[in-house]
Amino acid sequence: QVQLVESGGGLVQAGGSLRLSCAASGSRFSIYTMGWYRQAPGKQRELVAVITNTGSTNYADSMKGRFTISRDNAKNTVYLQMNSLKPEDTAVYYCNAWDSKGDYWGKGTPVTVSS
Repeated sequence: QVQLVESGGGLVQAGGSLRLSCAASGSRFSIYTMGWYRQAPGKQRELVAVITNTGSTNYADSMKGRFTISRDNAKNTVYLQMNSLKPEDTAVYYCNAWDSKGDYWGKGTPVTVSS
């Protein structure tokens, strides 16, 4: 089964930056799409950004201009550069990936942005 492992979360002050990484392993098929979702306490999981194997990206409106998603296809790794972080960005950030057999989720990495 495909396994996704996130890293890079932590505690930062408002206005700071973090870079999240997610490495996928165990897939015998091409991973078409990788992305990031987040879930704040008491709220539903929401899309942050996704990127296809061809490099096409999509961002949630609230993240546009602040977050940048990228990937290294050779490493099956996706990154999320987060700048100008706000307290509202505090959440657990989850990595997601799709291949021809289904979708997979990481266990999440927490991000806390203090005032």
